[in-house]
Amino acid sequence: MNVNDYAERASEIFVLSDSFIRIKELIDDESSTIDDIADVILLDPALAGTILKLANSTFFNYPGRIDTISKAVLVLGITEVYNLVIAFFTKKAFKGIIAKQDYLDDFWCKSVDCALIVKYIGTRINVPNAERLFILGLLYNLGELVVQQVTPEKTVEANGFSTTELPWQKQIESLGFTYGACSAELLKQWQLPFSIIEPIRNQDENDFTYSSDESKLLYLAKRIMLSQYDCSSHDVELLLTEDAMQQLPIDQDMLKGANNFCDLERLSILSILNPGAAMIY
Repeated sequence: MNVNDYAERASEIFVLSDSFIRIKELIDDESSTIDDIADVILLDPALAGTILKLANSTFFNYPGRIDTISKAVLVLGITEVYNLVIAFFTKKAFKGIIAKQDYLDDFWCKSVDCALIVKYIGTRINVPNAERLFILGLLYNLGELVVQQVTPEKTVEANGFSTTELPWQKQIESLGFTYGACSAELLKQWQLPFSIIEPIRNQDENDFTYSSDESKLLYLAKRIMLSQYDCSSHDVELLLTEDAMQQLPIDQDMLKGANNFCDLERLSILSILNPGAAMIY
């Protein structure tokens, strides 16, 4: 099976709901109003509750109280609310995946950390609307869940990398593609925006010549996250080369700050998106 085969199988198993499709249609329709979008979101109480919890969390740090979906769309913007909708329905789509709970909890912990780190770095280097970067980190590794569902034995093989081997190198050796490439293909099947798909597809690209800032940020955030998890025994220079660090104004203080930011925000985000994983902390 190649990466397209996996993505096609996954798109049949992990299906986004009709509510998501309707919201996407409204957001793509320039004649739609904020109230139109809010009305569809309100049809799903769990979605509406999740959006309001995230909108009022310290992640956005809005000074006032956001107590209606219309206000959330107005204050956060349509793009950001759409990203929250994507996050909600992605988690919901993968609810039925066959895997041990501790494996899934660990997966979502790492995804949330990657999302927080990419948002933190974007904010520190003054990327406009850095909150939008959160969705890139949250979805960066969905391809692993795809492989886990379709051929779980391949996940075990692909995740069996040594301390002198980078995870994505082992993935190519075992699968012929990376989890990132598989993630991008699934998101393409779901018809998500190119602005989300492109950085996720290029997250392991070492040649930054044609990389967008979003791709570079995700490249770095993923490696910073892995240095605290699966690659904690790796040589730091193997994960984050000096050349990669120079692509964006990142220093050791910022790396430390990113990890501290995760420690502060992880629990609140997990408690909203994946309460089971939050119990670990």
